[in-house]
Amino acid sequence: MEIDGCALPEDRLYDLERDVWYFPEPTGGLARVGLLGPLVWFAGRFQSVSFRPVAGNVGLGRSVATVESVRYTGAVRLPVDATVVDRNLALVENPRLLNDAPYGDGWVVRVHAESDRLPASLETAAAVASRLADRIRTQRIRCWPQSPELELFEIGIECSAVLTMLNEELARRRPGDAVLLVTDDPTSPIEMERWSDQTGHRLLAHRREGDLHQFLVRKEARPVPRRRPSG
Repeated sequence: MEIDGCALPEDRLYDLERDVWYFPEPTGGLARVGLLGPLVWFAGRFQSVSFRPVAGNVGLGRSVATVESVRYTGAVRLPVDATVVDRNLALVENPRLLNDAPYGDGWVVRVHAESDRLPASLETAAAVASRLADRIRTQRIRCWPQSPELELFEIGIECSAVLTMLNEELARRRPGDAVLLVTDDPTSPIEMERWSDQTGHRLLAHRREGDLHQFLVRKEARPVPRRRPSG
């Protein structure tokens, strides 16, 4: 399921009050807990993750980790009474996993629930969809397939000049880095497709809001142009 560009996998349960998801693993009686995607995108790029030294039964709503981004600091709270059996220590070294894979490699903890009967606060994707859509619109949350390292706002500039600046910026970036370009040039959708074909760098997403076009592009390690530059 997708809500205004924000993914909402239907294979897990959600606690909107605590902004977490709960995914029962198929064997072993364990489950993974992670942060809700829209919260991740509202927070911006995460800079640090620290785990609390909890042991034994941890009550519903108790904090098991603290996350900090450029504009958000908060706790990751359990949606069930459970014992923490594993912590995703990869997040300590690379907090960006929370942004790039909130429903995958960005999981926070694995737990063993104290009861097979889950609390009513855990709901299906279909049950939370309308409330989550209201939150996304109210908070003007924008979800992208990859967290951008930089946002370029180039307003009132012709697309040819914008592309020159984009090329210069990508030249300074590492392979795999993403840049969000915002422009009001009406020809930009066509020009950006052509640019991607000519440079071999991938255009990950395009969104239009009023007169503004937003493009998420990624610098490829080995770009393969699909079209020769004109002229």
